[in-house]
Amino acid sequence: MSRRCEATGKGVMSGNNVSHAHNKSRRRFLPNIQQTSLYSEALDEMVRLRLAVAAIRTIEAQGGIDDFLVSAPDAQLSDDARKIKKRIKKVLSKVAA
Repeated sequence: MSRRCEATGKGVMSGNNVSHAHNKSRRRFLPNIQQTSLYSEALDEMVRLRLAVAAIRTIEAQGGIDDFLVSAPDAQLSDDARKIKKRIKKVLSKVAA
């Protein structure tokens, strides 16, 4: 299971631990990834995704998972998120027609 956010693509970064004596050793900065369920109004169901907490706040600020995924570029989304986005767009296009 990769430590990567399915909505934003945020992943593991690397850097240094620096001691008082300025000795450096390599370390990993892990993103705060949570398994979460968000309600999709278009699909009328809960959608489960592995998201960074910062992404969850961004999704809520943009008005929900539907608005976020429709406006997000496909390049930053995971395969699961792209499938959900496709389903949402299909439902929204039926409603608009």
